[in-house]
Amino acid sequence: MGDLKIQKFSDGEFQPVFNESIRGDYVFLVQSTFAPADNLMELLMMIDAARRASAGYITAVIPYFGLARQDRKDKPRVSIASKLVANLLTTAGADRVMTMDLHAPQIQGFFDIPVDHLDASAIFIPYIEQLKMKNLIFASPDVGSTNRVREVAKYFEADMVICDKQRKRANEIAAMTVIGDVTGRDVILIDDICDTAGTLSKSAAILKEKGALSVRAFCTHPVLSGNAYQNVQNSVLEELVVCDTIPLRGDCIKIKVLSTADLFAVAIRNTFENKSISELFIHHGKR
Repeated sequence: MGDLKIQKFSDGEFQPVFNESIRGDYVFLVQSTFAPADNLMELLMMIDAARRASAGYITAVIPYFGLARQDRKDKPRVSIASKLVANLLTTAGADRVMTMDLHAPQIQGFFDIPVDHLDASAIFIPYIEQLKMKNLIFASPDVGSTNRVREVAKYFEADMVICDKQRKRANEIAAMTVIGDVTGRDVILIDDICDTAGTLSKSAAILKEKGALSVRAFCTHPVLSGNAYQNVQNSVLEELVVCDTIPLRGDCIKIKVLSTADLFAVAIRNTFENKSISELFIHHGKR
């Protein structure tokens, strides 16, 4: 662990300070950029401070890459915020970025520096295996998550279904239909982000109506804003399994948190030793 302190002023301004020499060192700065925006600004300032302290190589380890949902112009006159953040990180002086489950994998292309994109399935798959469910089927809560879900389903040699949703506006679902048969099956929903949990709750309810025996959800990043905790608690979900890329802000007996520490630790070590990180992508191998 490095000796770093965040000095704060009475007006809310802050200043990261390295209390030891890092000249010529490999520096790994670990910080998720979840709301508020101070987390992103703090990371940028730490990168800038490390660069000005003559660090040899700076890697920004960002377990949750915030603003990733703003990755395109889906309506007139909006920002492509994830590209802006990529530019900010590069301009600040980062030599490399390490992150997990970007909302869209192509965001890696927004960077002109190397990006190590880790996959939470390496954490979720062992947990799913120990559940020992025989009638397993995987579900995508929306069309955008189909590739992510298909990879895990392929690993288990299982089928998958899709919950096709239409939205009125952000965080509000107008209608949802299930593409596929879940009768008598134990369903596992997989997604990258759980925000208000509205989509997951509605998907779980519809899947149960269609004859599913049980429904569980696995989401990498527990944003859990608004009424998310109540939505999860009141849903038909058996459990919601998430990673610790973002600290939880509430309590719910249905939410189980899995640690990403070991996965990031191996990735950081292999990066430092110039070794491959392919071994960390468990679903690319054979069972």
